[in-house]
Amino acid sequence: MQQRVYKTLEFNKIIQKLITFASSSLGKEKAEKLLPSLILSEVEERQLQTDEAVKVLRLKGNVPLGGIRNIRSSVKRAEIGGVLNIEELMDVASTVHAGRRLKKFIEAMVADEIEVPTLENYAEQIALCVNVEEEIERTIDDNGSIYDHASQTLRTIRSQKRSLEARIREKLDSLLRSKSKMLSDTLVTIRNDRYVVPVKQEYRQAFGGTVHDQSSSGATLFIEPQAVVAANNELQNAKMKEQREIDKILKELTILVAEHGEELVSNLAILAEIDFMFAKAKYSNHLKGSRPKLNEAGYIRLKKARHPLISTDEVVPLDVELGDDFTAIVITGPNTGGKTVTLKTIGLLTLMTQSGLQIPAEDESEMAIFQSVYADIGDEQSIEQSLSTFSSHMTNIIQILKDFDANSLILFDELGAGTDPQEGAALAISILDEVIGRGARTVATTHYSELKAYAYNRKKVINASVEFDVETLRPTYRLLVGVPGRSNAFEISKRLGLTDDIITRARGQISTEGNKVENMIASLEESQKRAEQEMNDAIQTREHSEKLKEELEQKYNELLAEKEEILEKAEQEARDAVEKAKSEADAIIKELKRVKKQHQAEIKEHELIEQKKKLEQVKPTLVDKKKKKVKVKKQVSFKPGDEVKVLTFGQKGHVVNKASETEYLVQIGIMKMTVKSDQLQLLEAKTPTPTRTVATIKGNESHVKTELDLRGERYEEALSRVDKYIDEALVAGYHQVSIIHGKGTGALRNGVQTFLKNHSSVSNFRYGAASEGGLGVTVVELK
Repeated sequence: MQQRVYKTLEFNKIIQKLITFASSSLGKEKAEKLLPSLILSEVEERQLQTDEAVKVLRLKGNVPLGGIRNIRSSVKRAEIGGVLNIEELMDVASTVHAGRRLKKFIEAMVADEIEVPTLENYAEQIALCVNVEEEIERTIDDNGSIYDHASQTLRTIRSQKRSLEARIREKLDSLLRSKSKMLSDTLVTIRNDRYVVPVKQEYRQAFGGTVHDQSSSGATLFIEPQAVVAANNELQNAKMKEQREIDKILKELTILVAEHGEELVSNLAILAEIDFMFAKAKYSNHLKGSRPKLNEAGYIRLKKARHPLISTDEVVPLDVELGDDFTAIVITGPNTGGKTVTLKTIGLLTLMTQSGLQIPAEDESEMAIFQSVYADIGDEQSIEQSLSTFSSHMTNIIQILKDFDANSLILFDELGAGTDPQEGAALAISILDEVIGRGARTVATTHYSELKAYAYNRKKVINASVEFDVETLRPTYRLLVGVPGRSNAFEISKRLGLTDDIITRARGQISTEGNKVENMIASLEESQKRAEQEMNDAIQTREHSEKLKEELEQKYNELLAEKEEILEKAEQEARDAVEKAKSEADAIIKELKRVKKQHQAEIKEHELIEQKKKLEQVKPTLVDKKKKKVKVKKQVSFKPGDEVKVLTFGQKGHVVNKASETEYLVQIGIMKMTVKSDQLQLLEAKTPTPTRTVATIKGNESHVKTELDLRGERYEEALSRVDKYIDEALVAGYHQVSIIHGKGTGALRNGVQTFLKNHSSVSNFRYGAASEGGLGVTVVELK
């Protein structure tokens, strides 16, 4: 029964197409024997294998399957003591090499973390048999000849052969030159495996020797001269020795093959399975197939399914669902061909699924595993039994009704056709009630109008029709589920030219109820088309929205990545700036220590001021946000005289005054610098003292210097500047300042020192030390 179904649904054509995608005769054998499985776990395993092979083809493009030969009979003959010929041994080597190459290919994928569990398992079972391959390839060259070095004996024999052949040719060449008149051609040739020369018929007696052959005309005789008979005999003897040695070598290689017979046969079975896997995968790519979901609940949902044997340019995708809300579909309407294609598509895709083949449908399609598939399709009139079309179909249907069960898929084409319409419709309804009542999944086609109302009166049954375009008078082959088919006879007749009055009289012959039904069907068709169009529009809108969302998300992620990159770059620059600042600060401190050590005395004020300026310039400007997030602190106000810690340098000092909204002038020892408020930590608040309050020079943001340079000044202006400078130095809180007056005539120096003697804020003064400027500088100590 099932074989008949395979033929009816053209499953055999699927197999023939599959065979063409196998790379070896072994893979073709497995494809030829492929049958659907009835066990869910087995079907799942088959589908997983096919999907795994599809994945490999997608990632790698191709698989090294060449070189696999069917060596099963050769190995068996070797195991029972036969001797393999050169061609058979080369096939063995080729197959071993193919297995080794394929094993390496799969292991490389596993190393790349590509999940191929089935192929990985197969690769682990492939025996390398390296010594078999190496020995055969060491002995036999690519042209099928035994190498001279295959054995020492063979090398010696072939050396003797070449020597004998050279001697024979030398003698024959001499004869060709001396007796050229007797020869029809000056060529040495071979007859009966012996060297001969072509002699004219008339010189037969004069030339002498043994005749081995003659030309078709008889004008030329191929004669072995007496002079080379002995050498030819030796050559024949050498050739026999050579053949015996070759037979010996082939025997040794055959024994090696027999020793690895079990491994070779096992390899062969594995290679056949792998080749078959990829044959299914290649066929899937050809069909643009997908792996369906599987179930045992009798549920089918096909999305944009196509008949695999119809060209993609002609086939119309099919959407159908069966086995959930309804277990039977009744496709009504006129005979247009589309209904039969629908039946065959559902049946054929079921058989393909259960055979482990992917199906030409969109992803997320789902197929059931049935224990039996039955089909009564097409005109199968039995000429031998002289049965009518109706009888032939009824015989088939009766057999189906005997065999089917609830786990069956039944396909009826034009159920009840070929007999009286009223009786045929009644039979069709009764048969459908039987198969649906026993739980089988059923799809039936019919052109009987009585069955249009069938689905409305039965639970678990739904109507469907194949759309027909009245304008083109051709079916569109679109399946309209939920809408029964119309006859379209009047519309078609009108399009073909039948007059309106005839059509009007014909319509009058149909009952009012019949017209109402036709009008209702037309309305349903129009509503369904409109609903499908709206659904398609909604799907397109949703897809567009999803695409736009993806693009926006991608752009957002790109911006985030760019932001992170900019921040990281800024943080790196900040770290570099801090490192640079630290290096510069270390260099300044080192310089100060060097100066102090060098002079072993008090450091000059102008040197300290220069180093202080450098330190002020060394300020980090950025904070590493990645390692430490800076918390926003409440702004702290400082008063003149407050004792603070400068966090930047870890030094204590006191506030002189507020320099700006966010900065304070701070004195650290003898140095003053502007520091940001967030780099200050209050240690102890002090009441500001007027004598220690420091002010900056009005109109000048720079601090009061610890030295006053009077060189080049006139006497009166110089003394005025000294007076003003002493006041500013006191306000700045300096205890010691330097006045540079130069040596010159001494008039300015004497005037300055006379002024200092009488100044109430000067406690003492002296000439500068050699390192401080000597007699050109007066160092003043303030009270």
